[in-house]
Amino acid sequence: MDERTRALRERLMRFSLRCLKLFRALPRVDEARVYGRQLLRSSSSVGANHREACRSRSKVEFRAKLGDSLKEMDETCYWLELIRKAELMDPDKMADLEKEADQLTGILVTILKNSKL
Repeated sequence: MDERTRALRERLMRFSLRCLKLFRALPRVDEARVYGRQLLRSSSSVGANHREACRSRSKVEFRAKLGDSLKEMDETCYWLELIRKAELMDPDKMADLEKEADQLTGILVTILKNSKL
């Protein structure tokens, strides 16, 4: 595994852990817990699918798994936006996490574009 792949793997892990911390900081109300659980699921799937892509047996499988990772990242962005718009968390406390989500989305898109069949 090259250094860029290893660095992205670590960055995705840190991102998922930051989403976990956000979940823990959400108010203890039903809607926050529902949105928060969805955020946990999708954010952890981003890294899991990336890892599967790195172990793929073909370029087609790589693109499929990386595409799944990108879909989960997009869903994660949705839940972050929903949490912010529902005023369940101070937007200033979410700004860096949302920025990181956007940057990671861009990285995944670039990798997919550069891995054309």
